[in-house]
This record gives sequence, structure tokens and C-alpha cells, in this order.
Amino acid sequence: MKRFVVRFWNILTRPSVHFSLGFLTLGGFLAGIAFWGGFNTAVEATNTEQFCIGCHEMQAIPYQQLQNTIHYSNRSGVRAMCSDCHVPHDWTHKMGRKMEASKEVWGWLFGTINTPEKYEAKHLSMAQREWRRLKANDSLECRNCHQFDSMDFTLQAPRAAAAHSTALTTGGTCIDCHKGIAHELPAGMHSRYVE
Repeated sequence: MKRFVVRFWNILTRPSVHFSLGFLTLGGFLAGIAFWGGFNTAVEATNTEQFCIGCHEMQAIPYQQLQNTIHYSNRSGVRAMCSDCHVPHDWTHKMGRKMEASKEVWGWLFGTINTPEKYEAKHLSMAQREWRRLKANDSLECRNCHQFDSMDFTLQAPRAAAAHSTALTTGGTCIDCHKGIAHELPAGMHSRYVE
């Protein structure tokens, strides 16, 4: 084994006989661009609604629930996709979320939630995990569209204006009050203020 490693290292460190340093540098640069372009294209493909609802579990339950909310159909015609709420927009947080999502793919491969009964059995734990994630990142995905400092509290209903101004001064975040805003609350939860 040691002989193989030494031989491989010698091959890597020996100057190229057939190609110039400029050619190798340019080739490495172009290969890097191609890799980055392919990687970014693959990441963006996993952020599409078609990808998210590609498995029947997601289309049958969460996507159907989303279609009955203001985030799907509203007076302004602006519609939130799955990735708008579940994937941060900035690159660093997006990559972290993609790493977390790998266990969701694992669950899909093994059929963890592939029936309505299995989905409902895991619904509360999945919702709580997502609520903890949003609480920990100060509802980063929500704030891509909704900013406290852009809100005109005088145009809001009195209850909403009071809640938003209190959250603004106390450091509250969107998910503290808006659990179940895009999907139904898990069975047994009658209030979005209880975890």
C-alpha cells in the first residue's frame, strides 16, 4: 500500500511531459467553471416545485394543504413555492439546509411517510423539527418576503398590529405565532401557539 501511495504521489508531483503549465492551468480553470456551473444547476433544480412534489407523499398531503392557503392563491398573485419557505436564499444557509434535507431523501427511499397513516404518525415530529429550525434562524425564509420594518401597522387589523409590534420590540420571530400558516397543524394541536 505504501509503495502505491509513493508511486501515485510521484506521478502527481512530476512535471508534465506533454502539456504546458499554461494549458494545465487554463484546463483546470475551465474544469472548475464547468463543475461549479453543473453543481449550481443541480442545486437550483432541487429548488423547483416540480422536484419538491415529485414524490407522491409531498404532492398528496403538504402540497394539497398549501393550495388552500393565502401563500398559494391571493389578491396580489404572488405565490410561494416549497423552496421559498423551506430553503434559505443565501448560499451558505442554502447549502446547510440541503445537507439537512439529505435525511429527508433517506426517509423517502425507505418509505418513512409514504402512506397517509405514516405521514400523520410523523406529522407532529416533522412540524416541530421545522418550527425549531425556523425559530433558530429567526424565520429567515419568512423574512425574505416579510420584513417588520417594511410593515405599516396602521393598515393591519388591530390584533395583527399589536402582535407584530410586540414581536418587533421583544425579538419574537414569525414562527412563534404563525405555525400552521401554510400547512395544517398536526392532529391534536388546536392552537398554533402551542408546540
